[in-house]
Amino acid sequence: MTTESSGKGRPTPKRKDAQAKVKLSSLSPVVTKEQKRAQKLASRQDRVSSRAAYLRGEENALPARDRGPERRFVRNYVDARRSIGEYFLPIIFVVLILTLIQIPAVQFGAIALMYAVLLVAVVDGIFLGRKIQRLVHAKYPSSSTKGLAMYAWLRSTQMRRLRAPHPQTRVGDVVN
Repeated sequence: MTTESSGKGRPTPKRKDAQAKVKLSSLSPVVTKEQKRAQKLASRQDRVSSRAAYLRGEENALPARDRGPERRFVRNYVDARRSIGEYFLPIIFVVLILTLIQIPAVQFGAIALMYAVLLVAVVDGIFLGRKIQRLVHAKYPSSSTKGLAMYAWLRSTQMRRLRAPHPQTRVGDVVN
């Protein structure tokens, strides 16, 4: 048998070239521009609706750190009261402006105000954390209160309008 009559007329491809030709990428399937555009729009709508559900406080849209009836109770309890911590950021802004005034007494007073508000916010957070642990232990005796004090204090230091998920109670409401 001669090589001229039975040859295939081309060299055998390398194994990696043959496998690469057969393998389709699962990360980038072949799609048209319209399909990509539609997929991008659907993905954007999913993100927007998921974010809206998170801000409303829907349990299935919350991250693990915010899930559970204990965390919901803590959020509602914190949102039903005012605390000095939520005014800390605006006070810092005022302090920043006051420190620009070239009068040493005003600058000193502004910095003293900042530290005083910080100290009051920390003390308020300590008392809030203790009260939260007591209330959660009474309401949910079988659940752990680990991390709830810090969760409550951090939420109380955020400005009310910037809290996520959004507050479900008004200031002054009684939380049970």
